[in-house]
Amino acid sequence: MSDPFFFGYGSLVNRATHAYPRAAQATVTGWARAWKKSRLRKVAFLTAVEAHGEEMDGLIAAVPGADWAALDIRERAYHRLPVAEIRHDHAPLPDIQIYRARPDHIDEAGDHVMLQSYIDVVLQGYLREFGPEGADRFLATTHGWDMPICADRADPVYPRHQDLTGAERDFVDDRLARLGVAYTDRRP
Repeated sequence: MSDPFFFGYGSLVNRATHAYPRAAQATVTGWARAWKKSRLRKVAFLTAVEAHGEEMDGLIAAVPGADWAALDIRERAYHRLPVAEIRHDHAPLPDIQIYRARPDHIDEAGDHVMLQSYIDVVLQGYLREFGPEGADRFLATTHGWDMPICADRADPVYPRHQDLTGAERDFVDDRLARLGVAYTDRRP
């Protein structure tokens, strides 16, 4: 029996945040990324949303022995769904799962923020996996950049935060400025 795989499209693209084996670049069809407000906390979730005709790049990796427990704990506000259309360089894989925020956790009201420390991790992963063009695709194909960003880089809220190189930090800051995002000192 072969191991199942997950498709990561946010922090799981950054290999420094996990040790799952046999990771490889992949592109899923019929899904997009979106920032969503949560009933659970005042921090926005980055989630997969079904989106006919759209594609998103990410990373697949094996879940040895189908032991989903640790990954399910990490992604506890999400549930897993099978991926139907995906391109990758692995031999055919029978089981690839994607995490999507639980619908009962999404709340369109409230004063939510996105975390700079989380965005840094995600964009660092995309830069390292897909280069600047791939990181730009991430920004262009992610919906919901209208919430303020908590400026927590110096004192990170995100537990798996990573240090950025100077070039990575300059890239992230430049691209977020181009998006016209607002920053706040308000912490969740």
